[in-house]
Amino acid sequence: MLDEKALGKRLQAMRRQKGFTQQTLCQQASLSYSTLAKIERGAIKSPSIFTVVSIAQAMGISLDELLGLSSTPDTPVTMRRTKSGVSFIYFDMNDTLLRGSQRGFTLLAERSGVSPDNIETLFWHHNDALNRGTMSMADFNELLSHRLGMAVSWPDVYFEAAERIEPMQELLKWAAGLYRVGLMTNTMPGLVSGLRERGLLPDVPYASIVDSSEMGIGKPEPKAYELAQERAGVPAEQIMLIDDSRANVVAAEQQGWHVARFDGYRAEESVQRIRMALEPAE
Repeated sequence: MLDEKALGKRLQAMRRQKGFTQQTLCQQASLSYSTLAKIERGAIKSPSIFTVVSIAQAMGISLDELLGLSSTPDTPVTMRRTKSGVSFIYFDMNDTLLRGSQRGFTLLAERSGVSPDNIETLFWHHNDALNRGTMSMADFNELLSHRLGMAVSWPDVYFEAAERIEPMQELLKWAAGLYRVGLMTNTMPGLVSGLRERGLLPDVPYASIVDSSEMGIGKPEPKAYELAQERAGVPAEQIMLIDDSRANVVAAEQQGWHVARFDGYRAEESVQRIRMALEPAE
C-alpha cells in the first residue's frame, strides 16, 4: 500500500537534491502547483500513478527510486562512461534536436502578409529577453500581434512549425540507454514542457533540464555552465555538451567539459562523428 506521507517526504528531498523549485518541477512534469504541493504534504490519497511517473521522469529518476523501492538519493548509481570518461551528456535543443523558428517566420508571413525578414528582425530583437525570462511570453505575443495585425501566440506557431531532427533525436535515445542525459537550452518560457507534451522531444528520463528562461542566464555565460554542472552532479571532465553553436561549445570547453558540435548542414556526418565519441568504454 502506498504511504502518501513517506512519498511526500521522499519527493521533497529528491526535488531539493536535484535543485528543482516546486514551480520548475511543476512546469517540467506538467502539473499544477497545488497538486505538487499536496503530494509533498501527503494530502492526496493514492495519487495517480501517471502523475507519479511524470514527476519521476521530470527529475530524471526511476519510479522505483521515487517510491523508495530501490535506490535512494544517498545510494550512488552506477553509470557507464565513454572512452574519454564522459558519464553525463547535455543536448542543446534548438537547431540540434529540432528546428522551428525559421519555419514559424514563414507561416506567420503567409498568414499576415508581413515579410519573413521583418518578422525575423522583430523576433531576434526580443529573443534574448525572452530567453532570460525578463520579457513574458504574453508581452511578446501582444507585441507580435500588434505588428502583424492579427492575434498571434508564438508558442502555438512554434509547436506547429517544429520539425524533429531525427538523426539527433535517435542519437539522444541511444545515449539515454547508456548514460545520464539532460537538456541545456537557451529558450523561451514554456517551450520545453510544450514540446515534451506534444512528443516533439524524445521521451527519455532527463536527469537535468537547464532552461535559460527559468535560470535568467544562458549559454555561453560561464554561470550557466556552473549551474548545469551542479545539476548534473558530476565533475566537469565527465560532462559533454552537444550543441550547434560554436560559441557555446567553446565556452563549455573553457569550463573543462567535453564538447561535440552538431552541423545541421551535415547532419548524418555529424551524428556519426558524435556517436563514435560516445561509444562506451569496455
